[in-house]
Amino acid sequence: MSRSFPTPGPARDAPGEQVRFRVHGLDCADEVALLRRALDDLPGVQELAFDVLRQRLDVRYDPGRTDPRALAEVVADTGLRAEAWSEAREAPPDRRPALLLAASAAALLSGGLVHVLSGGGAAEVLAGYEAPPASRAIYLLAVLCSGLPLLPRAAAAARKARPDMNLLMAVAIGGALVLGDWLEAGTVAFLFALSLRLESWSVGRARRAVAALVELAPREALLLQDDPAGARERCVPVGEVPVGARVLVRPGERVPLDGSVVAGRSALDESPLTGEPLPREKGPGDEVWAGTINGPGALEVRVLRAAPDAAAARIVRLVDEVHVRRSASERLVERFARVYTPLVLLLAAGAALLPPLLSARTWEEAGYDALVLLVIACPCALMLSTPVSVLCALAQAARRGLLIKGGEFVEVPARVSCVAFDKTGTLTLGRPVLQQVRPFDHHTEAELLAVAAGIESRSGHPLADAITGRARALSVPPAPAADVRALAGRGVSGSVNGRTYWLGSHRLLEERGQETPEVHATLVELERQGHTVVILGHDRHVCGLFVLGDEPRADAAEAVAGLRAAGIEHIVLLTGDNEGAARRLAGSLGLSDVRWGLLPEDKLAAVEELLARHGQVAMVGDGVNDAPALARASVGIALGGAASGVALETADVVVMPDDLTRVPWLVHLGRRTLSVIRINIVIALTVKAAFVVAALAGHGSLWAAIAADMGTSLLVVAHAMRLVGDRPGALAVLGQGARRSRAP
Repeated sequence: MSRSFPTPGPARDAPGEQVRFRVHGLDCADEVALLRRALDDLPGVQELAFDVLRQRLDVRYDPGRTDPRALAEVVADTGLRAEAWSEAREAPPDRRPALLLAASAAALLSGGLVHVLSGGGAAEVLAGYEAPPASRAIYLLAVLCSGLPLLPRAAAAARKARPDMNLLMAVAIGGALVLGDWLEAGTVAFLFALSLRLESWSVGRARRAVAALVELAPREALLLQDDPAGARERCVPVGEVPVGARVLVRPGERVPLDGSVVAGRSALDESPLTGEPLPREKGPGDEVWAGTINGPGALEVRVLRAAPDAAAARIVRLVDEVHVRRSASERLVERFARVYTPLVLLLAAGAALLPPLLSARTWEEAGYDALVLLVIACPCALMLSTPVSVLCALAQAARRGLLIKGGEFVEVPARVSCVAFDKTGTLTLGRPVLQQVRPFDHHTEAELLAVAAGIESRSGHPLADAITGRARALSVPPAPAADVRALAGRGVSGSVNGRTYWLGSHRLLEERGQETPEVHATLVELERQGHTVVILGHDRHVCGLFVLGDEPRADAAEAVAGLRAAGIEHIVLLTGDNEGAARRLAGSLGLSDVRWGLLPEDKLAAVEELLARHGQVAMVGDGVNDAPALARASVGIALGGAASGVALETADVVVMPDDLTRVPWLVHLGRRTLSVIRINIVIALTVKAAFVVAALAGHGSLWAAIAADMGTSLLVVAHAMRLVGDRPGALAVLGQGARRSRAP
């Protein structure tokens, strides 16, 4: 389930031993980069593999040069904790970060309250009223609670001379404390700890989703063994069933392993894996997948793949590998910090040493100038510019019903140039709808509905529900039916007014030998268009056809038009359904790129191809089968009202109102947020640059530096707050653009 990342070097090519750790706190790209830097420099390390979803670290090492204890100690030096891996035991939830964060929030609020009460009001505090000793102590407690996880990582970055986000934040907090701005130090520390906690929470949810995927397939199977007295059934764990063995799947049970039907007929609900709402008929020679649900008939299945290679297990593996690949991305501010922090430190050192050496200023004056420079260059405003903007965007998204799992997924939609949609349950309602009734031989629509509703009145089949629902909607009472019998995998029969009627599939019609050229031509055309057809007949002739299909959602066309109005021209339909149904929906929405008959790995491959072609791709889906594609896309979007639990946890954005028009609005929000962040960074750097020049020229003032630092921080926060404003133009403009694009 993990990917290997070979580490080059002449001593690393020798074969070695492998050890596996569970690393508590391994939740995101920051920890992966931190561990890689620490372990890469350790003699004897040959190869590293990270599995963020399972908090797993695999290390291949030379036992003559290092050992597992030394490896665990290096991990501990980074502020994380490594222990021997155990498959049988899940990592217990670590509640300490949440408790520390809560303590920091309480201390920050308490310190602020004492500060305000002692200073005469909030305005005086924001204007720079000095914190009293009691507030300082409480603010320091807030800094310590939030900064405890930060210090070991910042220290590791400093030792390695590789500045990162952790070191930058440590400099920001330390600079604020040296300056005496206790409130700012506590606020910055808390916001950074909050962002780390949100990221950890999101990955934890993904871990639980992957665990739920594993539960799709049963743990045991009914193994059929030949016996002189006949076939004998034995219940065994699925892991002990060999390829080629035969298993029995009884009505209503889940298929335990991927296989091929040897005997029996039934209709299987494949929605847990494919997302398609209609059960599919299965008979001898047809393939079935682990985790799908058997219908009314018993099936004898020959196993084609062992448990680790079954459909559900493959989806787990795909999601797992995708998360590892995505963890390689780096944030803009962290990249900037690698240059900004050492540059500031060098400038301060130069300001302290060079003027006295050149006899331009005294050591005391130069030291004061260096302190002013450090205060001015303290990156608090820069660090606040991004998280505050993101938090404001997250708040605005929450008001619109969008749950965004992390700051990076606010910005990504702004760069998306291609959107891929799942079909069933995403662009369509996800359930069969009776679209038309076609009577034959002088029968009427009401008569056909009455007979079919009477026979299907006690069925829970989705097609039956569509027919009986249409009868209720038209106030057609079901005809009394007797002797109702299921025809396994083909349909149902029953007696109405003394005559036996049958209701079923094209296969049942062929078996009965009642197919006329007219009926055959009609059926072929309807099935070519992607419709599902249920046939009603009796012993003399076919009475009529019920034409069913999955209807497009009411907001699907508006969402597609909204994306086009936002400048996104590449919109793709990815579905596991048949060609006819896929092309019919694509035609109604004006989509030219449509791909059908896709399994989960096929959807993932399609997203990979789109990423290679277009760069940034959004995937919108709702089912288990969409999980790998949602995870691989630049941003995965799940519709909350209809999505499966796995899709909800795997996606980066959840649209809780089940409203597709929120997708183009998300693109707009991302673009606004990115614009605000860029402006904030320019503001922060411009003000800082001006005061740095003044300090280097010897005209700096510590109080002016304090005012510039606090003023810049307040300015970027105020600008970010614009994102919270409920500006009606956001969605309305897109909607107007969509309507214009549909106008003739």
